[in-house]
Amino acid sequence: MVKKIEVGDVLIGKVTGIQPYGAFVALDEQTQGLVHISEITYGFVKDVNDFLSVGEDIEVKVLEVDEEQKKISLSIRELQEVPYYRKKESHPRRSLQDRVDEVDADGFRILKDKLKDWIEQSGQ
Repeated sequence: MVKKIEVGDVLIGKVTGIQPYGAFVALDEQTQGLVHISEITYGFVKDVNDFLSVGEDIEVKVLEVDEEQKKISLSIRELQEVPYYRKKESHPRRSLQDRVDEVDADGFRILKDKLKDWIEQSGQ
């Protein structure tokens, strides 16, 4: 590695290869890192090619440097704004039995009322 690259550095690199698990990025003539598929963007990434192209210049943040293995982990996602996820409205939780009783009570009440009518009708 020519220049000392440290965790937290933000660099411009060129995508040199794309694999199903991520993209290789050249940081200089001798240094290359990997942007894992999970570090491309927030949300689900099915295909790296939908987000990156070979030859494209991208901005990346250094997540990890393993000088022994000569591996550098990079992230594009770390440089993006965290998306706002709207939380579902919370309703008081009811037990399954409470929900079943509520539905059954209406169903049986209706049948009970109809049963009286059926009995009267059959007696005629």
